[in-house]
Amino acid sequence: MPTRFILSLGLALGCAAPGMAAPQVAADIAPVQSLVARVMAGVGAPALIVPPGASPHGYAMRPSEAAALDRADVVFWIGEGLTPWLEDPIKTLAGDAHVIELLGAGGSSVLEFREGLSFAAKADDDHGHDDHAAGKGHDDHGHDKDGHEKDGHDDHAAGKGHDDHAHDDHAHDGADPHAWLDPANARAWLAVIAEELAEHDPDNAALYAANAAEAAAELDALEADVAARLAAVRDVPYLVYHDAYQYFEARFGLVPTGALALGDAADPGPARIAALRDLARAEGIACVFTEPQFDGARVRAVFGDTARHGVLDPLGSRHAPGAALYPALIEDMAVALAECLGG
Repeated sequence: MPTRFILSLGLALGCAAPGMAAPQVAADIAPVQSLVARVMAGVGAPALIVPPGASPHGYAMRPSEAAALDRADVVFWIGEGLTPWLEDPIKTLAGDAHVIELLGAGGSSVLEFREGLSFAAKADDDHGHDDHAAGKGHDDHGHDKDGHEKDGHDDHAAGKGHDDHAHDDHAHDGADPHAWLDPANARAWLAVIAEELAEHDPDNAALYAANAAEAAAELDALEADVAARLAAVRDVPYLVYHDAYQYFEARFGLVPTGALALGDAADPGPARIAALRDLARAEGIACVFTEPQFDGARVRAVFGDTARHGVLDPLGSRHAPGAALYPALIEDMAVALAECLGG
């Protein structure tokens, strides 16, 4: 965990006056809850609906989590593309709350789901390494270097495309919801969170704005650190368990070969697994990454000693929920990629 983040968080906690009343806030997943907690530092803490270690693609809420939705004044969530099961509970339990869908909010970058067996050719076409490394902009995705939307991006927001990859739980098409893994999106969302909280709690508006600005500066520094750490492995091919990482990969110029499961984490069939095993051998991949939320034993059994094995955790499940979780999970991913790809 970067020292600068811990120090800034301590300052934020220490600057609040006693007795400040905070709005009741709920967030869907731990990374979003972390960003909200950072903005609310010194005022209050948001409730978390999906605990670290659970898959957001499918989860049965506990009574305490349902109660948190029921009493919420504000709900922050990625959107139904990540947690389709949560849409109805938000409507029924948090019907009077302000519900903020973060995917695409505040000028953040939105990418469509990838399709096909191999990502390598598409990555070479769509993601120039020099544009994305060291936190540079996503010009190929219709955004400028500061993450603001340009014209011609309506297809992503509207959820168009890729109807041929439907699954039983929900269609694998439209906008990829794993957008928190681009730190530039997280920076954009900090401002959205601060503005929304200020509307409900104007007495603390200045503190929310100051916390958001400090957190954005910390993420700027973290992004530069991660880019430097990954510079030496940017051209090393690898496989992931499920296609959750293209925002991180695009931001830092990495070249994944493919994923066992598609972006909605539906179980891959035997034919896809066999084809990816052959692709791994043909491409000479360096590492296959599993996740804490899924069965890594299956991956190890399929790929054996074809490649090294690593773990990527897009939800920060080994960290306690709270303001420090988001930068910790980004740093953890950088460390895991650098170690496994660098051999």
